[in-house]
Amino acid sequence: MKRIAFHLNTLEQGGAERVVSTLANQFAKEGYEVYIATEWYGDNEFELDERVNRVHVGLKDSDENKSRITKFMLRVRYLEEFLEECKPDILVAFAHRANYRALMAQKKTKTPTVISVRINPVGNYDAFSDKIQIKWLFPRAAGCVFQTEDQRAFFKPYLQDNSAIILNPINDKYHGVEHPAVPDKAVVHHARLVDFKNQLMLCDAFIKVHDKHPDYVLRIYGGGSEDGTKEKIEKRIADNKAGDYIFLMGPSNDIDKEIPKGEVYAYSSDYEGFPNSLLEAMAMGMPVVSTDCPPGGPRMVIRDGENGFLVPVGDADALADRVCRLIEDKELARTFGKEAEKVYDIANSKVVFEQWRDYLEGVLAKA
Repeated sequence: MKRIAFHLNTLEQGGAERVVSTLANQFAKEGYEVYIATEWYGDNEFELDERVNRVHVGLKDSDENKSRITKFMLRVRYLEEFLEECKPDILVAFAHRANYRALMAQKKTKTPTVISVRINPVGNYDAFSDKIQIKWLFPRAAGCVFQTEDQRAFFKPYLQDNSAIILNPINDKYHGVEHPAVPDKAVVHHARLVDFKNQLMLCDAFIKVHDKHPDYVLRIYGGGSEDGTKEKIEKRIADNKAGDYIFLMGPSNDIDKEIPKGEVYAYSSDYEGFPNSLLEAMAMGMPVVSTDCPPGGPRMVIRDGENGFLVPVGDADALADRVCRLIEDKELARTFGKEAEKVYDIANSKVVFEQWRDYLEGVLAKA
């Protein structure tokens, strides 16, 4: 394999986008010819190595007034044209619609195509239209990369047999960070403010924590989405008169400096693909409490009671209880932090790159 192409919607800040950017940069550094074919350019994108070739395969200005079906077919055609011109040895598609487009384009170009599932399949790959497209398109895939066993178990054996489970890579800057001798009396969290991450439940839980430990605050780092979650959180804070102890800190480029200032890290998602934020917090040596959300990402790295706590999805009482326990038991919190940091050994960028490289080379050998 000399030339690899990735396909996804954009490179704006997000989990799949972060993984693709990290992998593309690493492949380029290792001497591969790397292309990233995206549908559009965003305002706040991950930085790419100058050796990575970014290609636009999305709609053109002249396409905007065309029908929805025509636009869909044009997206496939533009991807086909890119594959015919670039002739990559392998195409790797990331995320839901990109998987479908890549496999449709593959029919004409015969490019070996690996798809990647980056979200909980339940609720995202089980609509009637998905079932039709999966049955029609997924047998064309040369392979599939999942993040968890639960994701893989959702799909038919033909896809499971040609698959690999690979964790998301942890940026090196989150490993070996400095912690203050005396941390702030703060519970911390960082993630995009969006409904499925359920920061509303996190606020509810922390209100209970604050009732017991009134000298502690909650700091939530992350930018808002367009689904109204930020406004709902602000209202929840106002309704509970919690503005002097729950703070929306906004996005930060210094998460590796801000998160370690806190005592405890809390994660509240209802579901995820695989939570990068949780991996980063663990790599930073934070004692963590997380929901055991589907499709099983947190339980792949958290051994409940050994290197963190897992609590049921949506259970504010359980989340509050475990946070309080770590606040009250400093030695347990220190132990959890030291054990959590070891996740870096299995998910650092070098290890994850090598797993991807070896898997893709194996797919090509079979092809």
